Amino acid sequence: MTNYRRDHTPGATWFFTLNLADRSSSLLTDHIDLLRASFRAGMKRHPWRIDAIVILPDHLHALCTLPPGDANYALRWRLIKSGFSRALPYGEPRSDSRKHKGERGIWQRRFWEHRIRDDADFARHVDYIHHNPRKHGHVERVADWPWSSFHQYVKAGILPANWAGAEDEMECNVGER
Repeated sequence: MTNYRRDHTPGATWFFTLNLADRSSSLLTDHIDLLRASFRAGMKRHPWRIDAIVILPDHLHALCTLPPGDANYALRWRLIKSGFSRALPYGEPRSDSRKHKGERGIWQRRFWEHRIRDDADFARHVDYIHHNPRKHGHVERVADWPWSSFHQYVKAGILPANWAGAEDEMECNVGER
C-alpha cells in the first residue's frame, strides 16, 4: 500500500479538495441538506473552523483551521464523508476492491490537502474557492452560486457582491490542476 506523506502541523489552516467517485454525479448539490447535516455532526464531535467553502455537484473545496494542538483533519473528513454516504440509499456502482473492503462507491478514497503558508496563500485559496463555480461553468457570476461561503464574505463586507462577475477575468493558480 502506498504510504502518503502528509503534513500534520497542529492548529494549521488547510485547503482541501474532496471529489465524488463519479465526477459526472451531482450528489453533493442534490443532497445538500444531508451534506450539511454530516458537516454539523462531524464538527460537533471534532470542531474546526471553516474559513471558506464551496460545494459543487461533484466535488467540494474548503479552507479550514484546526484547533491549537490538533492536526487530525483526516478524522474530520472521514466523519463527514462517511456520514454523508450512510445517509444516501445504496445503488452506486462499486469496484470489486470496494466491495471486498465493504466500502461505498460515493467518494474518491483520498482527498487533496495543502497547508496554508501565509496571508497571501490564504487569500489566493479563498479566491479560488469562491471563483470555482464560475470556473466550472455553473454560473456567470460568483454571486449566483448558492452553495458558497462567498455570500458570508459579502455579508461581512469583505467582498463586494459583484466580485468576479461575468465581466471579470480571474486567474488563480491554486487548487486542483
